[in-house]
Amino acid sequence: MFAFLIPLSFECRADERPTNIIYIMLDDAGYNDFGAMGSDDVHTPNFDRMCREGIRFTDHYSGSAVCAPTRCVLMTGLHTGHCRRRNNAASASVDQADEGKLVFLKDEDLTVAESLQAAGYVTGGIGKWGLGNPGSAGTPDKQGFDHFLGYLDQVHAHDHYTDWLWNDGEKLETGKRYSHTFFEEDSLRFIDENRGKRFFLYLPYCLPHGKYVIDHDEPAYQLYKDKPWSQTVKNYAAMITRADETVGKILDLLAELGIDDDTLVFYTSDNGPNQPFVKAIQSNSPFRGIKRELNEGGIRAAMAVRWPRHVPAGMTSDFVWDMRDVFPTLCDVANAEMPSNLDGISVLPTLLGKYQQPHDHLYWEFSTGSQQAVRMGNWKGIRHGTHGSVRLYDLANDPGESNDLASSNAEVASRMARIMDASHVPSPFWPLQQKVSPKKNRKKQPAKNASEN
Repeated sequence: MFAFLIPLSFECRADERPTNIIYIMLDDAGYNDFGAMGSDDVHTPNFDRMCREGIRFTDHYSGSAVCAPTRCVLMTGLHTGHCRRRNNAASASVDQADEGKLVFLKDEDLTVAESLQAAGYVTGGIGKWGLGNPGSAGTPDKQGFDHFLGYLDQVHAHDHYTDWLWNDGEKLETGKRYSHTFFEEDSLRFIDENRGKRFFLYLPYCLPHGKYVIDHDEPAYQLYKDKPWSQTVKNYAAMITRADETVGKILDLLAELGIDDDTLVFYTSDNGPNQPFVKAIQSNSPFRGIKRELNEGGIRAAMAVRWPRHVPAGMTSDFVWDMRDVFPTLCDVANAEMPSNLDGISVLPTLLGKYQQPHDHLYWEFSTGSQQAVRMGNWKGIRHGTHGSVRLYDLANDPGESNDLASSNAEVASRMARIMDASHVPSPFWPLQQKVSPKKNRKKQPAKNASEN
């Protein structure tokens, strides 16, 4: 795999002026739920704008197939073979979890926010946290954030019309106003108030995660009200567009404040879509798989990156990377101290339009179904159960993972199995079984759609 390169026509001024960083992550939006990624159904003019004015990544991946471990990978730079949180809930047989079946970040976990904070950044988080409930060591204020507004608990985040949100450790009464409205207002406020400082703003917005609800008077909903879809699908599409409108307001504010050229913006989603949106609007196209699965549709994530005068405009890259690379990349951008134990690499050279050596491989695991997956060049290997056989796909010619080539490429499949064995660190919270039937696992997926994250 390679990135399409263009000669650099600009100079990086990161050492001359502070570089602000904004990382925007939607919740459960599929790879094909963005216009620039191929959708004919969902309106995302600001994602598309970022692709025109920056880089569109075709081979970027989430940290996991569900929300909590993705956030853990993003924050800690460690893959799901050994990071603190590898699934939304721990195994039912484990009683040492922090709260029920939840496992939170600990004091010894180092987050990218802590590293940036130590480098002089003002740090803010707005949206869904999911890595530590009140009273634990995993809350945002104990993990490097100067400010946080939103939901700490991932189940609480299902309620978009909640009575209250967490605001810097205090309960903020909302009057049941749509929570994303608070998030939009607070995002713009944070940027405006910190315009003269260097800041890191993490925006894990809750849209379009279920419950699938939105005010039907919203302009975003009006785009879909006459579509021949179910009400759920109409609401889902409108929720994506509503979040995209916020991104447009953020980009406009950066220009208005004169800090556009000094702000690096990422825009992505945390994992693949749910089944109803695959059928109605092809949310995972052209891939196979959905949320909670390590097929491409569950973990391949749309990504646009924009940084005027630094990131080349209108570029498309097939450089392979995922959310474990965010921590080292942001440290590189910020000249912050980079921990030596990170699994990721800095992709700053790629962001600047330069060639860089790709990953040897990327690894994911997910305890539901005892799934393991490896991407190595164009090859993708998946197995269910640590003693299961590896199914091998050539993504360049088979992005839908329909033709298993393991029997004719035994050495590649064997190498995949060795990587899987070496990458998995056993944990009582996230055990992987030796043998699992993929078909049985697939039948269980829809039942967990709305209750576990």
